[in-house]
Amino acid sequence: MTAERTTQPIADAHEVIRVVGARENNLRGIDVEIPKRRLTVFTGVSGSGKSSLVFGTIAAESQRLINETYSAFLQGFMPSQARPDVDRLENLTTAIVVDQERMGANARSTLGTATDVGTLLRILFSRLSEPQIGGPQAFSFNVASASGSGMKTITRPDGTTVNEKASFSLTGGMCPRCEGMGVVNDIDLTQLFDESKSLREGALTIPGYTADGWYVKIYTESGFVDGDKPIRDFSKRMRDDFLYKEPVKVKVGGVNMTYEGLIPKIQKSLLSKDVESMQPHIRAFVERAVTFTTCPECDGTRLSAPARTALVAGRSIAEVSAMQVSDVATWLGQIEAPGVAPLLTGLREMLDSLVEIGLGYLSLDRAAGTLSGGEAQRVKMVRHLGSALTDVTYVFDEPTSGLHPHDIARMNELLLRLRDKGNTVLVVEHKPEAIAVADHVVDLGPGAGSAGGTICFEGTVAALRASDTLTGRHLGDRTAVKDAVRAPSGAIQIRGASTHNLRSVDVDVPLGVLVAVTGVAGSGKSSLVHGSLPGALAADQQVISIDQGAIKGSRRSNPATYSGLLEPIRKAFAKANGVKPALFSANSAGACPECKGAGMTFTDLGPMATVATVCEVCEGRRFNDEVLQYTLGGRSIVDVLAMSAQQAAEFFAESSSKVPAAATIAGHLVRVGLGYLTLGQPLTTLSGGERQRLRLAAHLGDKGGIVVLDEPTTGLHLADVEQLLALLDHLVDSGKSVIVVEHHQAVVAHADWVIDLGPGAGHDGGTIVFTGTPAELVAQRATLTGEHLARYVGEGTR
Repeated sequence: MTAERTTQPIADAHEVIRVVGARENNLRGIDVEIPKRRLTVFTGVSGSGKSSLVFGTIAAESQRLINETYSAFLQGFMPSQARPDVDRLENLTTAIVVDQERMGANARSTLGTATDVGTLLRILFSRLSEPQIGGPQAFSFNVASASGSGMKTITRPDGTTVNEKASFSLTGGMCPRCEGMGVVNDIDLTQLFDESKSLREGALTIPGYTADGWYVKIYTESGFVDGDKPIRDFSKRMRDDFLYKEPVKVKVGGVNMTYEGLIPKIQKSLLSKDVESMQPHIRAFVERAVTFTTCPECDGTRLSAPARTALVAGRSIAEVSAMQVSDVATWLGQIEAPGVAPLLTGLREMLDSLVEIGLGYLSLDRAAGTLSGGEAQRVKMVRHLGSALTDVTYVFDEPTSGLHPHDIARMNELLLRLRDKGNTVLVVEHKPEAIAVADHVVDLGPGAGSAGGTICFEGTVAALRASDTLTGRHLGDRTAVKDAVRAPSGAIQIRGASTHNLRSVDVDVPLGVLVAVTGVAGSGKSSLVHGSLPGALAADQQVISIDQGAIKGSRRSNPATYSGLLEPIRKAFAKANGVKPALFSANSAGACPECKGAGMTFTDLGPMATVATVCEVCEGRRFNDEVLQYTLGGRSIVDVLAMSAQQAAEFFAESSSKVPAAATIAGHLVRVGLGYLTLGQPLTTLSGGERQRLRLAAHLGDKGGIVVLDEPTTGLHLADVEQLLALLDHLVDSGKSVIVVEHHQAVVAHADWVIDLGPGAGHDGGTIVFTGTPAELVAQRATLTGEHLARYVGEGTR
């Protein structure tokens, strides 16, 4: 498809970022010029190549070139980055990626520590608090109190130095009981091991602690415990060494290793991480084996008694951290202290930025790992709003994700502010309201996967709207409210819900229909649906909850393995050829002996970037030659994994290769709009929208009667929304109750029932402001959601 170009070539060649011959992922050798110091929005269906161009090519090469300016020694400590598959990139500037990756797996990280607000607040308290208890570290829950002695270097008047013994004392703000975690845990030993077995017999039931693995070998060869004796027969001393011994060096197989008791070892390796960020099987183990309760000494504040009793303007730092950000800004206004005026100014500016970006409802002690992808992205954005740097390339991935239509205008203003400071702003977006403010638009497509990867349009928003591209044709789409809605078959009665900011909410959630839960970010939607609804379910009601959590998997994982499709395929190949199913796994017996089933070989060059090359033995097929001799319906396992989901659904429905289970799962992938994905495509190459829909596809066959979806339109192109609405209708018509937390107005208009929360966010929200049909919501126009929905449906349909 020939790209429509509506802009004249820019006179100054240095005023554009020039991309020549980009082939990363599905890009087909595309050329594009992107104007500097402008806001450029990249559009196109999910999988069309937007992320491959913006993140995988432009941002990746900028960051790789910056890393190369450091010494080889320092590069050894940086993530290795391969050069993108592109012929030439010209006029790049420093790229700062502001994506939707959730913030860290460290359970100690909070909104305050993730921004500079926490640091400045600790300095403020160290200067003004009464009573005075010490420096900023005295208010840090990450610093413990300690004392001891050591050597101190003294400089004499003549310039010579001498080392002298000196005592030291460190006053930190960490609660000694919970060590600054805010919670204490009680570990159920019966979930850690089977005491009737010996260690060598596989007594340990902790993920990763296999009988023949290194973890267990350290115990069995340490000399502290008997690896052949059942744990219940350990002596008191041996049991104590096994469970609680302090770290000590031991030799295992001639190698120096560290021996440590089982309890402190798993506390460091597992319990110090955010539970929400763990892989599902590890999270399940932790939730089964560990009971977390609020620390009784610090009441969950994480702070020591002195840090909790020192006050500024009548508040302790724990109380201030528990306030929502908008209220902290008000509290700061009560402080008059000329001696710390610059500090107060800096704090106010940061807090104002958080409020301005729509995060005023969060508290500073909110765990960073609990922030949604959209919230995490906006927190990262705050760091750059006050930056003095200019001529930087800022790269955003759907910055409107998780935002109510009321808040999108505010986000647009912030993006324009970054541009007006002299920066180049690149945004991957789908929402028309965000596309509307672009100076320049680059539309990729025309389709997804192998059907995409070309430039369909370059130019202004007005020209895009008049173009015949898929995005241009759908830019003005509107969905009218339903003429008739489904009748509910019952209801989930939620009474007195008070999770987070909910204010003793009573609401009936209809069953057997499509319910949209709406409201501004922070109004209490997720608290109601994910926090309070599960407790109101009857014993026989099952819920399938699909949120925006990242898919866990390596570069070996693909749509076939994640969806469960590969299992019936392996069994069918095994049955047809009279061999074992493991032979058709690239991670097992069928793996290429050279690359171990990875399809690539990776050469570690020390401080230089690791080089990845296609395996010369299997040529990237991942399987050994024996496996390729076995076929099903005339196709090898490699041929099948190269099929798209659409092709696979048709192939496994044919009589010569009929595998009903495989055809059904492939059909689920097609139904959620992933028919173009190849079964063997690595999960690491999928876009955010593709990953979320893959999770939905994996649950389509589940028997749960209630399906809860969290913003399923994230990452969806305007043209794909109609298909999503059809899918939601299919789920309801098949007997399921569907509850959708959503901002997209097309979904709200299409719902049978709307539950709107608000009126604002944080303590200004938490109440039900409307329940009823979309038509009633539009007619009343009594809430922010109602106003925007009325405006949306009032603009007509196309």
